[in-house]
Amino acid sequence: DFVVHAIAFSDKEELKGRYADTTRDNFLRTMDISCFSFTSVARRASELMNDGGSLVTLTYFGAERWMPHYNVMGVAKAALEASVRYLAADLGEKAIRVNAISAGPIKTLAASGIGDFRYILKWNEYNSPLGRNVTIDEVGGSALYLTSDLSTAVSGEVHHVDCGYHIVGMKNPKAPDLSVA
Repeated sequence: DFVVHAIAFSDKEELKGRYADTTRDNFLRTMDISCFSFTSVARRASELMNDGGSLVTLTYFGAERWMPHYNVMGVAKAALEASVRYLAADLGEKAIRVNAISAGPIKTLAASGIGDFRYILKWNEYNSPLGRNVTIDEVGGSALYLTSDLSTAVSGEVHHVDCGYHIVGMKNPKAPDLSVA
């Protein structure tokens, strides 16, 4: 048995400004939809998983490092990643594995709400060790691995599927300079 949680939301208008200006209402709504929903689903799914199982959620590098135009979503994804670890500890005794996939930027409907997203895609492509962006099929393949018997000894992990971008500390000297315009 498995569940893949791929739900997140924030008011895109509040992603444009400063994180410090996030409203209480949007903060609570973002945390509820983007983080607590996974805890709620995990609790309910675990009641049905009598022979073990796998719970997987989607996160983003903005949980670990500051990213432009991500703001409260970064905070929510950080809380989601912490939830993965706590749920893994709680549900491990039932042989339920809990993991997250931290996917690199992918052109999706959700990504269209993030300002300068084309710039982020180009930056990631030029600066990731593999020199390209991840595909949706590669993220799906990682989800398949984490929900299959190939990963029965893996729990509490944030699995980066980002062409290696998460190891980068500065701009690749070979990458061209980019402008936002």
